[in-house]
Amino acid sequence: MGAGNIAEGLKPVAAMVLVQVVFAGVNIFYKLAVVCDGMDMRVLVAYRYLFASAVLAPLAYFVERKSRTKLTWRVVMLSFVCGLSGGSLAQNLYISGLKVTSATFATAMTNLIPAITFLLAVLFRYESLAVRTAAGQAKVAGTLLGVGGAMLLTFYKGAELTLWPTHLDLVASLTRHAAAAGHPGAAGGEAGDRVTGSMLVLGSCFFYALWLIMQAKLSREYPFHYTTTALMCVMSGAQSAAFALCFDRDAAQWRLGLDIRLMSALYSGVLASGVMLVVLSWCVKRRGPLFASVFNPLMLVVVAVLGSLLLAEKLHLGSVLGAVLIVIGLYAVLWGKGRETAAEAAKVGADVEHMNVVVVVERPTTSSCAQEQLAATAATAHSDGSDRRPSTSTQR
Repeated sequence: MGAGNIAEGLKPVAAMVLVQVVFAGVNIFYKLAVVCDGMDMRVLVAYRYLFASAVLAPLAYFVERKSRTKLTWRVVMLSFVCGLSGGSLAQNLYISGLKVTSATFATAMTNLIPAITFLLAVLFRYESLAVRTAAGQAKVAGTLLGVGGAMLLTFYKGAELTLWPTHLDLVASLTRHAAAAGHPGAAGGEAGDRVTGSMLVLGSCFFYALWLIMQAKLSREYPFHYTTTALMCVMSGAQSAAFALCFDRDAAQWRLGLDIRLMSALYSGVLASGVMLVVLSWCVKRRGPLFASVFNPLMLVVVAVLGSLLLAEKLHLGSVLGAVLIVIGLYAVLWGKGRETAAEAAKVGADVEHMNVVVVVERPTTSSCAQEQLAATAATAHSDGSDRRPSTSTQR
């Protein structure tokens, strides 16, 4: 394998790492906007997809207007389902479960996404189980290791670790600024039924995993990433805005200024739901939904590091051990996917090598009129040649 092939194979990996880093930043901005400024998260979700639609719609029009084929009702309906499952439903179910449980528990539940995606991918025949092969066993073991590492990172603290000195605490500083500006800030976590909250967050994980499967199907039927992502964001924006208006019609919650609300909406809408969803759709098309989902636990690692650097949160031994398990599980899944891809390529090469190619050569035939014309031309040429032949008696 040449260096070019290795670099080409590493592009989806680097893209998914970038996606998880950006998504981790969304969690930081969510916390700053909701905890420090008291913004309703339903409104923030609506703004997220409305801002993404405003950026992606013209971008998709100008980038793919020459190559894009005609939209069909099937593509529009698939975009609606993708927007509903991966956007409005997944996000709003998650924040609803977050309110009646805790942030730690809800974040831990999201790490079930790779396992749910693997089961759905096998069910919809996007992935093969193949537990008797080394590649299949690596995918199963890697998925379980990733989920276990994420759970360990979340629930087990252990000894406190000081890796770098930092005194930056954005939550404290923004809370003081919001209090001085007259914003009440977010209230404490709502008490509720833990079982109900668990079901809500589990439903969010299920719909996000379902979106990965539907996105793979949409990418196959309409392989124009900017257009499909723009359609999905438009659908999610309309759905999320309607849902938010049903619960909160206070104009103060929808007002944006030059503050953390606007920054959170711009970051989550333009960068996360705009640019990164295009990258994520491309990765799903290239390597499948399971490949995209196994990177999801990496977000916890990035959040832990960003929380330590920006929010004065402490790192613990459990975070480091969980991160190690996540990396091992991720490598195992990637190794299994690589083995399967190599096996499929070798099988295709063998089929091409043993393929019998029969070439049938047909001699060109001419019509009767063409044959008569050719014969007449030949006769004329022969006659002219005879007339031009000099006489031997004359030349003597």
